[in-house]
Amino acid sequence: MTMDRPFKQKKSVSLPRTLLILLLLYLAGFGAYVFSLPKVKAAQATDTKADAIVALTGGDARLETAVALLENGVGKKLLITGVHPQTKKEELKAMLHGGDRFDCCVDLGFTATDTRGNAREAALWAHQNGYRSLVIVTAAYHMPRSLLEFGNEMPDVRITPYPVEIDAADPANGWDLKTLRILNGEYVKYAASLARVTIEHATEPHAKAETQTKSARR
Repeated sequence: MTMDRPFKQKKSVSLPRTLLILLLLYLAGFGAYVFSLPKVKAAQATDTKADAIVALTGGDARLETAVALLENGVGKKLLITGVHPQTKKEELKAMLHGGDRFDCCVDLGFTATDTRGNAREAALWAHQNGYRSLVIVTAAYHMPRSLLEFGNEMPDVRITPYPVEIDAADPANGWDLKTLRILNGEYVKYAASLARVTIEHATEPHAKAETQTKSARR
């Protein structure tokens, strides 16, 4: 006499189905990232005002735009972060056609090697100078990750994005393999940064509590 099993075995999810789900999630995230990209602005036509300006290296358009913003009085000073250690200020001034304000009001940061480093370098500079608001100049496709990292490093400072177009990586100008490669590569970095920042925020209270407990036992 056979007995019915009280519980039916659950069917395992097949590998192709799992991969399909992961692919759909990836595409959905990539679509949301592309849809959220800010519109490119023109440095000559802005009402943006802040205490200072921060430009992230990675293309001449970023630096030229930031210098134009400085000359137009958008901010009192400009930090160019992520500069190669061998680069001299005089060389940058000539290359970027800097005006009188370049000598007195442009600082160079040489320690940053990535976006997180840019944010840390800018945060130290802003806090040392007492700046409460910054305009961030970088490529439009790079802006979401920059805002994430800068906001994480200095939540007490108001950050205003000022996106520029770099390497034609603007979906509004049409799609090609180069645009897709740049955007996809940046999306992967953005997703990794978002995951890291989320984990840090989730574990930070526990880390602080553990540190306080160890201090109290001493």
